[in-house]
Amino acid sequence: MREGALTSHSDRGDMSDLARSTKIYRVPVLTRGLMRLGSILVKLLCATLRYKVIDEAGFFKKPFLRPVVILVWHNRILAMPAVFSRYYPSRKGLLVLTSASRDGAYLSEFVRCFGMGSVRGSSSRRGAAALLDLVRSVEAGFDLCITPDGPRGPRYSLGPGALLLSQRCQVPLMPLLVEYSAFWRFKSWDGFAVPKPFSKVTVTLLPMMEIESSETEAAFEIKRQQVETRMTERLVMK
Repeated sequence: MREGALTSHSDRGDMSDLARSTKIYRVPVLTRGLMRLGSILVKLLCATLRYKVIDEAGFFKKPFLRPVVILVWHNRILAMPAVFSRYYPSRKGLLVLTSASRDGAYLSEFVRCFGMGSVRGSSSRRGAAALLDLVRSVEAGFDLCITPDGPRGPRYSLGPGALLLSQRCQVPLMPLLVEYSAFWRFKSWDGFAVPKPFSKVTVTLLPMMEIESSETEAAFEIKRQQVETRMTERLVMK
């Protein structure tokens, strides 16, 4: 495992250009400043947390040459930028799929503060264009991070989009299991969780899953259920 290894300067430029090309809603200057302040507060919180990464996928054990599609449930994403900063290896870069709405623009600006890019769009808004952007991103060598139950839920319900992308680009899915030892819970559709200061964050990289292009509709649905089960069967934070 290699800590603190991010993308090179040139790769960061490529990632920034790609993210900017898909921008839909422009965040006002004042709001952008508030987002940066918020990112500083999150960084301060995350600096108090204790981290444990369990690599069941073998992602860190040897150089992995193919892009991957990382899956994480929507209510566990707050600590992910800090995990990215600490543990993401030297690769092309990581892009996060955010919605085309104003909230998605805020999230896009937020993850940018941590060195990540974004692709804008969802199944409800700009879905086809976003899928094309995602395909181009994978073909360019970027890893992607998708919350498969976002942006509206239902909670822990895996939509087909990530599997279709994996099937189209022939890249593996890598589900993440994220657990906080102590946390606050929002009364939102996803039950968004905020880890308490000095709590423990455990991130398990679950074994990768391939989606074959020749699978029938029935076989595809079975595979979707298998991925969803893998992401839910060991959940501690419900």
